[in-house]
Amino acid sequence: MATAGKTKLDSGWLAARSTEVDLTGTQLTTTHPPSKGPNSPWIDAEVPGTVLGTLVKNKVVPDPFYGLENETIIDIADSGREHYTFWFFTTFQSKLSGSQHLDLNFRAINYSAEVYLNGHKKVLPKGMFRRHSLDVTDIVHSEGGQNLLAVIVHPPDHPGRIPPKGGQGGDHEIGKDVATQYVEGWDWIAPIRDRNTGIWDEVSFYVTGPVKIVDPHLVSTFHDNYKRVYLHTTTELVNRSAWVAECSLNIQVTTELEGNMCLVEHLQTRHLSIPAGSRVQYTFPQLFFYKPNLWWPNGMGKQSLYNVVITIEVKGYGESDSWRQLFGFRKIESHIDKATGGRLFKVNGQPIFIRGGNWILSDGLLRLSKKRYSTDIKFHADMNFNMIRCWGGGLAERPEFYYYCDLYGLLVWQEFWITGDVDGRGVPVSNPDGPLDHDLFMLCARDTVKLLRNHPSLALWVGGNEQIPPEGINTALKKDLILHPLFYNELNEDGKSATGLSVEMKDPSQYLDGTRIYIKGSLWDGFANGKGGFTDGPYEIQYPEAFFKTDYYKYGFNPEVGSVGMPVAATIRATMPPEGWTIPLFRKVSGGFIEEVPNPIWDYHKYIPYSKPGKVHDQIQLYGSPKDLDDFCLKAQLVNYIQYKALLEGWTSQMWSKYTGVLIWKTQNPWTGLRGQFYDHLLEQTAGFYGCRSAAEPVHVQLNLATFFLEIVNTTSEELSNVAIEASVWDLEGTCPYYKTFEKLSVPSKKTVSIVEMKYPKSKNPKPVYFLLLKLYYMSDNRILSRNFYWLHLSGGDYKLLESYKKKKIPLKITSEIFIKGSTYEVHMYVKNKSKKPESQTLTLANNFTSMQSDNDFDSSSLESTCEKPNESEAVGLVHKLFRRFSKEQDGFKVTEMNMNGSEEGVAFFLHFSVHASVTQHKEGEDTRILPVHYSDNYFSLVPGEGLPVKLTFEVPPGVTPRVTLQGWNYPGAHNVH
Repeated sequence: MATAGKTKLDSGWLAARSTEVDLTGTQLTTTHPPSKGPNSPWIDAEVPGTVLGTLVKNKVVPDPFYGLENETIIDIADSGREHYTFWFFTTFQSKLSGSQHLDLNFRAINYSAEVYLNGHKKVLPKGMFRRHSLDVTDIVHSEGGQNLLAVIVHPPDHPGRIPPKGGQGGDHEIGKDVATQYVEGWDWIAPIRDRNTGIWDEVSFYVTGPVKIVDPHLVSTFHDNYKRVYLHTTTELVNRSAWVAECSLNIQVTTELEGNMCLVEHLQTRHLSIPAGSRVQYTFPQLFFYKPNLWWPNGMGKQSLYNVVITIEVKGYGESDSWRQLFGFRKIESHIDKATGGRLFKVNGQPIFIRGGNWILSDGLLRLSKKRYSTDIKFHADMNFNMIRCWGGGLAERPEFYYYCDLYGLLVWQEFWITGDVDGRGVPVSNPDGPLDHDLFMLCARDTVKLLRNHPSLALWVGGNEQIPPEGINTALKKDLILHPLFYNELNEDGKSATGLSVEMKDPSQYLDGTRIYIKGSLWDGFANGKGGFTDGPYEIQYPEAFFKTDYYKYGFNPEVGSVGMPVAATIRATMPPEGWTIPLFRKVSGGFIEEVPNPIWDYHKYIPYSKPGKVHDQIQLYGSPKDLDDFCLKAQLVNYIQYKALLEGWTSQMWSKYTGVLIWKTQNPWTGLRGQFYDHLLEQTAGFYGCRSAAEPVHVQLNLATFFLEIVNTTSEELSNVAIEASVWDLEGTCPYYKTFEKLSVPSKKTVSIVEMKYPKSKNPKPVYFLLLKLYYMSDNRILSRNFYWLHLSGGDYKLLESYKKKKIPLKITSEIFIKGSTYEVHMYVKNKSKKPESQTLTLANNFTSMQSDNDFDSSSLESTCEKPNESEAVGLVHKLFRRFSKEQDGFKVTEMNMNGSEEGVAFFLHFSVHASVTQHKEGEDTRILPVHYSDNYFSLVPGEGLPVKLTFEVPPGVTPRVTLQGWNYPGAHNVH
């Protein structure tokens, strides 16, 4: 008897171009199975993956994301669809008993396929976003023999042609199919040559008994101010036997306790009979919970998750099938706010100010993995974001993506596959009626809803990007996604919802969804101007103070606002040949402005300049003309940090009074692009990442760059009382000419409060360039709630004095504690500026932070009580205490201390760690970085006497010895600190 459940088929695949294979599918899966060889067209295949991904892996074509190599790969428009029509082949074994059934499942393919198994043919119909399940019980060799599986995959029917000037979605032909639209290229990505043809998502076989569980739907409803909560569950059951199945259907809900123990919250069994060969829907009696732990978005509370398991036992057989899902109790509501006109979201009754970003997909060649998704989503949580918008030209994201959004508390706005550029509003205008096959679109949409609807992170469905779906599709989506009355608080007197569609009081789990609002397009109903006008954006460099001005953006919720995104120099060297290491030419134009002229490779990779002639002076030139790539990229990081911190602080400054939310375009690039990103395709963060992390803190102290008033932001549900602000100005000589504390402050919940003007620029002799350090702390014990560092120049000035400041060598003391568990390293750094602190009564140099993190994200900063490290015996005791929290098994730990000597006083400016593989001889252009690395902070600065804890976490490849390096404005080059 085969083991019940799912077995993934994710290795051992071969692939070959169909025109190079003379055999039929029947022959490949019976008498002539393929193999690799010198004269064979078959190569190792990437499954899940795409044809182009397979060709890149085998070096048949170069890496399309490197330099201009994409131009050397033939486009499907020139080669014809046959060139990218491929066979995929693998084998598997199965041993079934007489009552077992085996399904062959394809979670998604692009775009259509024929499947051959042991000589038998099955067809996978068109559509990129639909699941395929084939009952192959009568085809497989049930006695344990080898099964031969071949799949021929065909590209989209309308792959389109790329115009000479590119454009948004190429010639828009791809819009005639139900597929990703970015593949014809956009202003942020080059075209994908095979249009992502392939078996791009999970393949598996699934073994059950006579009765199968299909697509259960879990819904929670809330009563008495969230004290009484009910879990509603409906599932489909399929009896594939020739007799009536007498069944026991069980549902179990457990919650995990400390020590790897589980508490059974509910266990319910129902008995039912299912007729032979039938498919039935069954709704459980609702399960009651009293005050369950709720699921909250990032920054609002814990992401409490319950494990729901449904099993079905058949009399005379035993357990026939089982299904499990992590589920969070939460209620998401939204409405158009009268004060701002923006859509205002509430979670569990609490308003949430949306600060998040737009997402295309993890990788442009669909090289998707659970490991990369884990990094992607944790990065968003690390930036203190609370929403991700899955843009309509990309994917219906995968369950693994949603799993990590559930885990880290990222709300998800999921769009369907419509964009204004491709579907009726682009240049040239095309596809005004959307995809040719509306029924196929709706089939894919309904299947996507069933795939994703049980995830608590999924917040809303949106019809399209900057466009409404065609009338027939939009009407069908509104009907299918109508809210259950318990989730709609705006019913008309006649009992109809505002959509005009009647509602029925049936169990909410019997709806397709019923719990999430459907919005017809990204520029409608509380987003941008709410009426479909192109009122999102802009997508270019801005003056930092502009974000704070009341006339910067007219509407309450901006779904897209973008800017620059230059990565670090190491990424440029790793992704481009030497001719791509040339920095832009700075050409003077009228009005004293500068135009940046990038090299052709940067231009191909969609570089956004740091100037906008006629509007914004070059922000890199504020620091002086860059000398080379390293200097340019370092100065770009300074601008990235300021730009994105100011963007979020400007929006948050006007929280609820003018805005309800903002989504930045974009958080990352699915290829080696040079715009709109907080981490690059190699998973190295830019400084903008840490500007966002600072600005989007749940509690934050900030400087309004337009008014120069200090502000406190409190996005939490608790009032802040008896807190104080410490404001200190530091000049380039290392002195503190301005020091103020503002005490006994209170800030209501969910409010931004303006406190007092920071008057240093109006003082008698203000310095032209200076640093400002703000700290918000509890007066009772000096615990810090927020720390915020600025570098500023006087009005009309620049930062060119910082160029000579590079020469100042500021003394640092660095203590590191290293914990190793298998291949995982966790490094606790404590960095202290050893400059002599001034005589002023500075209270908070120790940086004793209040932890606002969940228990599963332990931060050693909560243990720091003074700016001096404990003595050696205390330090070792502290290390052991930390290590026990980090790992139950002790593979090793190490304590080291080093000094970076300097003799001058001042601010240690723009320090940043990186992790590298130790190499004996470094070659030019060789990328030694270990990526990704999760940093609790980076690109930070320390005033004299100040210390800061920083935690690094990373995985080390086998056989590699890591080294941690520190660089900074005052520390050019990489200094090994471990």
